[in-house]
Amino acid sequence: MNAAPFRRCGLVVKADARGAPTTLKAVLDCLQARGTPVVTDLDTQAAFTLDLPAVSLADFAEHCDLMIVVGGDGTLLRASRRVIADGLPVLGINLGRLGFMVDIAPDAAAATLHEVLDGAYVEERRGVLEAFRDEESLGLAINDVVLRHPEPVSMLEFATTTDARFISHHRADGLIIATPTGSTAYALSAGGPMLHPASDSVALVPICPHTLSDRPLILPASAQIEVRIAGRDGRGAMATLDGHSTVAIAPGGLVQVRPATTPLRLIHPAGYDWYAILRGKLNWGRDKPAE
Repeated sequence: MNAAPFRRCGLVVKADARGAPTTLKAVLDCLQARGTPVVTDLDTQAAFTLDLPAVSLADFAEHCDLMIVVGGDGTLLRASRRVIADGLPVLGINLGRLGFMVDIAPDAAAATLHEVLDGAYVEERRGVLEAFRDEESLGLAINDVVLRHPEPVSMLEFATTTDARFISHHRADGLIIATPTGSTAYALSAGGPMLHPASDSVALVPICPHTLSDRPLILPASAQIEVRIAGRDGRGAMATLDGHSTVAIAPGGLVQVRPATTPLRLIHPAGYDWYAILRGKLNWGRDKPAE
């Protein structure tokens, strides 16, 4: 049992998610029954016209001790990037499809929220990446930094270096640089390994490499990664952070990826088990061996 530091809560809700109004009501009923002050972000307020204070996500940490996200992993990723630097803890209620990060079922939202606010929870510190374009910060990535050719079916040529040590030249559809959190997202679809959230590592996963021996590579989380875009066709590359913000990289441009200074504080209900999440989401062990 933890101390109960969450005395004020902020709500971020994916308005068009199935079941959003019902789950939002259950959460608000729980918080109001406890007398917990609540604020919402501006989009949530506009979507539901709630009788609550509304502030921008950039100011959330000044008004709450816990951000509650009602939606899918994508909603949590978008909202969390705005509060990581402030060290604001994040709790997710799952209205999405998979939900590796938003792990509370809607029908258990109220009961679980009571337990969390009473101090029964697990806190994880998830590593975050920061990407740079020639030393200009592009922002934070909780899941991954993805480099691809601007054309969807064209091959990208690039060279990778870590901590000033050359790794290799590559020809592939692109490259995914994934945190352990992101190892169960795009990187997994591209054939990368699943990394335990507590592992101190980062994965380099080529996308459809031209050379089949060009395999995923696991590096220490502290690695300073550099990717030089060859851009021989004059097109350069596109860098995408968490599937959200995309910027152009000029031919010959350098992308640097480093560990961010502040981790994501992710709150789970008591009894959280990452392996149970994998079994449930990936349909492992459906056919039990005969005893």
